[in-house]
Amino acid sequence: MKTLLKTLCSVDGVSGDEAHVRGCIRAMVEPFADEIREDRQGNLCALRRGTAGGEKVRMVCAHMDEVGFIVTSIDDKGYLSLSPVGGIDLRVALGRQLRVRGEKGSVYGVTGLTPVHIAGDDEKKKTPKQLCLDIGAADRAEAEQVAAVGDFASFVTAPGDFGEGMFKAKAIDDRLGCAVMAELLRTKAPCAYDTWFVFSTREEVGGAGAKAASFALDPSEALVLEGTTAADVAGVEGEKRVCCAGKGAVVSYMDRSAIYSPELFAKLKRLAAENGIPVQTKMLVAGGTDAGSITVSRGGIPCAGISAPVRYLHAPASVVSWADCEAVLKLAALYLRNE
Repeated sequence: MKTLLKTLCSVDGVSGDEAHVRGCIRAMVEPFADEIREDRQGNLCALRRGTAGGEKVRMVCAHMDEVGFIVTSIDDKGYLSLSPVGGIDLRVALGRQLRVRGEKGSVYGVTGLTPVHIAGDDEKKKTPKQLCLDIGAADRAEAEQVAAVGDFASFVTAPGDFGEGMFKAKAIDDRLGCAVMAELLRTKAPCAYDTWFVFSTREEVGGAGAKAASFALDPSEALVLEGTTAADVAGVEGEKRVCCAGKGAVVSYMDRSAIYSPELFAKLKRLAAENGIPVQTKMLVAGGTDAGSITVSRGGIPCAGISAPVRYLHAPASVVSWADCEAVLKLAALYLRNE
């Protein structure tokens, strides 16, 4: 799974522009799926036939998209104006390298800000509402040769291991969930029931992909695989840490998007305890997932959630523990195998 995650975190796929990452995932899983399809929302859906028979159908979901930016204008000096796509604290984006992708290809740039040597005290305290990207163009005409309004921009971060079993990269949220699902498909992990593995789109801007997929597939129940907020960092204490990297997979009971099925929550906790898989629960209700779309689809779909604690979500570089990733993988495999 390590190689899969490193590969996926190297690919760009801002919400609304998931084609590149979708193609990468399709190449990984298509040979191992009993059926594969793409829908009009851009979701990639791969079917694994179950062993138990019956009419019950499960859905496992992880979103392909990442937070990023979209080009909103190009000025006379060749600078690109960017607006966030998804929830980004613009403080983390200042002075960063971005890659712009569009019909004209890709181009690199650096987000600009007033140099500290000349910025006033008030300016230093302000967070800009919009970013300016310097792509090295001399003027508007030169910039328009390589970029256009509506192009998407992603953080540029080389993925890699560091420290004691830790991994850093962009877009761990939620290429981690995608890597877990790809691994389950590639290793032919047994499924008790017919199971659709849905690599969804646009979670970071409202969950339109999961909403469409869950309505079309009409599963009996669903499991969402995610990366979730771990604030076990310097200066944060108590419940505000939410959850902690290295302490196991996070089993969800509630977040800001959904209340998860109590029965499935209890089932995951039981499976983890019986099989020695380290798990934890959040100490604070925070964040949201595709469960917010899935639980209200059709007449309502019971939903469970397993996440890995991820530090510095929605930033140029996030951090996750490989041990936590393995815990997510093992617990998801047990859920699928059990009736």
